[in-house]
Amino acid sequence: MNEYENLKKGEQGAWISICAYLILSATKLIIASIGQSEALRADGLNNVTDVIASLAVLIGLRISRKPPDKDHHYGHFRAETIGSLIAAFIMMTVGLQVIYETIQQIFAGQEAQPSLLTAWTAAGAAVVMYGVYLYNLRLSKRINSHSLYAAAQDNRSDALVSIGAFIGIIGAQFGAFWLDPVAGFIVGLIICKTAYDIFRDASHTLTDGVNEELLDQVKETLNQDSDVKVVEDVKARLHGNQVLVDATILVDPELSVQQGHDITDRLEDSLADEHGIYHTHIHIEPYHDEDHTQNS
Repeated sequence: MNEYENLKKGEQGAWISICAYLILSATKLIIASIGQSEALRADGLNNVTDVIASLAVLIGLRISRKPPDKDHHYGHFRAETIGSLIAAFIMMTVGLQVIYETIQQIFAGQEAQPSLLTAWTAAGAAVVMYGVYLYNLRLSKRINSHSLYAAAQDNRSDALVSIGAFIGIIGAQFGAFWLDPVAGFIVGLIICKTAYDIFRDASHTLTDGVNEELLDQVKETLNQDSDVKVVEDVKARLHGNQVLVDATILVDPELSVQQGHDITDRLEDSLADEHGIYHTHIHIEPYHDEDHTQNS
């Protein structure tokens, strides 16, 4: 099935993130030790935790690819959303840690001048992570993967962390030692905001929340069919990257069972072609004009 192929493609993005984090974290920690930069060291430790978050996304994608079984009749697609949730928790933890440590540095009034090598390392890491962010962002939109989108936002946050470290290190070269912790504090807030956005979207999906605009679009598509008298009800929920739709329509009560079946097939094809919705259950009921005249 196409959705399983998309999940397999999504794993490529997770692996790219893991490899990038492993290389960058090792490089940053080594150079931070040589160049005596606390900002770069914190950035490197941040990337170590990002490896764990990316692994959570990878595992979620891998579990989502499992076919339906006796106790998961709809498949395992929600494992991908759970991966996003775990990534959000890890990002929030890192963001709060960055905020706490930078506040400590501000009040401690530390004055240290790290090597310029650490600044260029941070700048180079920011460029690399921004490239990974763009790749994962495009891939997540192409395959409609919420967990990979969350990973992409994490990639962008890490690029910002590295930029913050670069600014702080450069500021220290000109005696503005306060710039390092202040930049770190702002970056910590950005990480927390990104984590909250991912958590909000993932929890909304897990509680069967759905965009109301999508429901309106589905209802409009159903109403366009000439055999549909009334669209009585439309419900939808997200199952990983899949949209599940349940709809009740009213049709001419004189239609045969075969004609009703043909109508549902036609509507399911329309939703698949126009909205990419491949899992639709349509319930047919008879339309009586006098009932709707009284209701109106």
